[in-house]
Amino acid sequence: MKFRSDPAAVRGSIAPLVTPFTADGELDTDSLRALVRWQRAAGSHGISLGGSTGEPGAQSTAERAAAMRVVAEETADELPFLPGTGSASLADTLELTGLARDLGADIALVITPYYARPTQEALVTWYGTIAREYPDLPIVVYNVPSRTAVDIAPETVFRLRKAHDNIVGIKETTKDFEHFSHVLHLCGRDFLMWSGIELLCLPLLAIGGCGFVSALANLAPAAVARMYELYTAGEHDAAIDLHYRLHPLVELLFVETNPAPAKHVLADLGVIASGHVRPPLIAPTPAGLDRITALRAQAADLLAPGVPA
Repeated sequence: MKFRSDPAAVRGSIAPLVTPFTADGELDTDSLRALVRWQRAAGSHGISLGGSTGEPGAQSTAERAAAMRVVAEETADELPFLPGTGSASLADTLELTGLARDLGADIALVITPYYARPTQEALVTWYGTIAREYPDLPIVVYNVPSRTAVDIAPETVFRLRKAHDNIVGIKETTKDFEHFSHVLHLCGRDFLMWSGIELLCLPLLAIGGCGFVSALANLAPAAVARMYELYTAGEHDAAIDLHYRLHPLVELLFVETNPAPAKHVLADLGVIASGHVRPPLIAPTPAGLDRITALRAQAADLLAPGVPA
């Protein structure tokens, strides 16, 4: 748990994995292991699981726990592990967060509770309960209003940061880039911030962000990691060039609902055995597949795990 004791060391491209299922819809732990190993070989700086890209709402708590155990075994404290442990249920969130702690996870990403649309005061209570229950585990707030119908206000993040030493950062998955800046201004530039919006990953670094938890890392892990490394090495023009080269793959991710397009491509590459997504999602439609194929061709060189030229 070397990264848990120093969460500020967790930087760069944290890959938020898809959750592989068999063609029959069962959890595919063999493909999940292969996916983690592929990410490690490609140079991703950390692994996440259980965020929106992982279809957590379509899984039981037991399935999410089983997947978490596989990734904990594969990362083996050699690569930062940041599982998503939140849900709409406080009891389930506490159970999964406790398991993450026991498995040696370095940071728990806890989504704002979805569907209920809690007030800001309710969010203070929610996160405070989790932080007090697991004071030895760094907690990162996961803000994704497009999925949850609630946006955690910068002032609320500041209150949580001030009240709980183990609330150490935020994953910002909002297109309101001003939100990023307001949070860092209030909480301080030592507050950890990752972007979950693909086209805001590189811009976030310019205002003090520490990296990205981007679904794009499922398709082009080496390229996304390299973009971070180029920027932090001062090679800004090269990082910007790579940002634009990745645009077709960003568009590919959202041809239809994420993660269906990504899973289709990963299965086609042979990284996972099946591109199955669980209801209410469906596999890409014929029109979607045509668009995926065209976009994939525009950035085919970035799909391989090797570092792009």
